[in-house]
Amino acid sequence: MSYSDFLRRDMRLVILRILSELPSYRGNSSVIANLLHQLGHTWTRDQVKAELRWLAEVGTLTVDEAGSVLVATLAERGQDAAEGRVTIDGIARPRA
Repeated sequence: MSYSDFLRRDMRLVILRILSELPSYRGNSSVIANLLHQLGHTWTRDQVKAELRWLAEVGTLTVDEAGSVLVATLAERGQDAAEGRVTIDGIARPRA
């Protein structure tokens, strides 16, 4: 696995964990990008939006467009992945 693949898999896990801690399990792409930056992932907002769309495609969250931002809502499968109960190819597994 390349370093960029490793980072992308980790970022996807971190996005799911962020959503699991937000009120109503919901957040917009701008807030998620800022929180990712605070946690050491310096991705652009466009990259974060692309990853939110990918995570929606694999059924871990839903995405709604609200102007220039995406609003993501964690799905049950995403919660399971964030907590390590299910393994999804392309998303890092949380450590014990």
